Amino acid sequence: MKMKRFLVILLAIFTMFSIVACSGKDKEEETGKKDAGVEDTNKEDTDTPDTASEEKIELRIAWWGSQLRHDGTVKVIELYESLNPNVNIEYEFYDFDGYITKLNTLVASDDVWDMFQLGGNFPTYLTKIVPLNEYIESGIIDVSNTTDAFLKTTQHEGIQVGISSGVNTYGVAYDPALFAEAGVPEPTDNWTWDDYAQASLTISEKLGIYGSSKFDDFIGGCSAGIPQSDINLGFFAMSNDDLGFDDYTLMTDYIQMRADLTNAGAYPDPGAIAEIKDIEGDYLVTGEAAMTWIASNQFIALSEAAGRELKLAPIPRKKADGPSGSAIQSSQMFSISKDSEHPEEAAKFLNFFWTDEEANKILMGERGISIFSNVLEAQAPLQSDLQVVVNEFVELVGSFETGEVNVISPEQKAEIEDNYKLLIEKVIYGEMTADEAAKANYEFAKSKFSK
Repeated sequence: MKMKRFLVILLAIFTMFSIVACSGKDKEEETGKKDAGVEDTNKEDTDTPDTASEEKIELRIAWWGSQLRHDGTVKVIELYESLNPNVNIEYEFYDFDGYITKLNTLVASDDVWDMFQLGGNFPTYLTKIVPLNEYIESGIIDVSNTTDAFLKTTQHEGIQVGISSGVNTYGVAYDPALFAEAGVPEPTDNWTWDDYAQASLTISEKLGIYGSSKFDDFIGGCSAGIPQSDINLGFFAMSNDDLGFDDYTLMTDYIQMRADLTNAGAYPDPGAIAEIKDIEGDYLVTGEAAMTWIASNQFIALSEAAGRELKLAPIPRKKADGPSGSAIQSSQMFSISKDSEHPEEAAKFLNFFWTDEEANKILMGERGISIFSNVLEAQAPLQSDLQVVVNEFVELVGSFETGEVNVISPEQKAEIEDNYKLLIEKVIYGEMTADEAAKANYEFAKSKFSK
């Protein structure tokens, strides 16, 4: 697959912006600028700087993710430090739950890391985020090799709160050998939730394992599930000040399916789900399940952790000939903290992280497919077979017809999602029906937007 063609496909998903066809900058020139730390970004300086007189800069950064992500990010940090001897970057990494717990503690004490990773949860932390607009305008963060369309995926009311570390989509990773052993057909590009449920039940019955490891219930039943009912609907309105649908029963079938699979032993119960702390502990990796929900950028780490062939399928649909409910979106971003004593130096490092070709030959799109054309071109000759699988999968999902996509969730999403998960557990334990849970979730979510 040609990477330039693939980039055009990705850009078309967001908007009809065209790629800015800028050639990559000379590496020695770029290195000279980074070493010198100068404000004049047009100055050529390939000499090794005299760092003795430069201020010693201490930065802190943190993220969540897989071991593959940890290893690659640490190597990029070390590369940057070697090019900028006056900068020392202390790093921390966690599983997702541990990361959020630590981040919330640091927010409360006004001591957030200089640079911190965020996803769709960023509205919760807006008061701690330094706008990147001035660094983009000054050229400290170079956006000449991306487009406004991609930049808008990490904007809030015109403020650049971060820059996407890559674009991705969601899918289902599965073990074809386990499907074959159970005599279950492999997923197709338009398989349905009924197909998924039947596969889970049959695999569980015949192999004595979970048919499926944990899924993202909110995406499956709400943010993707609602537009699967009608391409013009969304769980949240595009304006982010209301819900985007008015029929609560659109959520009922998914909730009922989840409860049925759990009670049949084909899906892990809440206690077993709580035991999954990271990709390496996913039941698909350990061989205790035949499939799992995954973001496309996690597929390589998942496959390497499993140590066997896995495949990737789109998320199931409500109807085989109905809308997919899938879309391409930003995976995560890094933001700069208002608690940082060196926000400009943090911006320089993040520019390196996002746009430097050598750095991204290390990262190789683990957080998602880069939004920078020069990075994609540099990575193309180095693509592994697994990376090609991911790229082709994102291209496939990008070819599905979608309605207008809301790329930024409202601040209320986290509370609504937590409530939804608790309601599903109540259905699992027989405390309410799926219809009652769907109605209660709709009313709770609606109340969060009441004037």
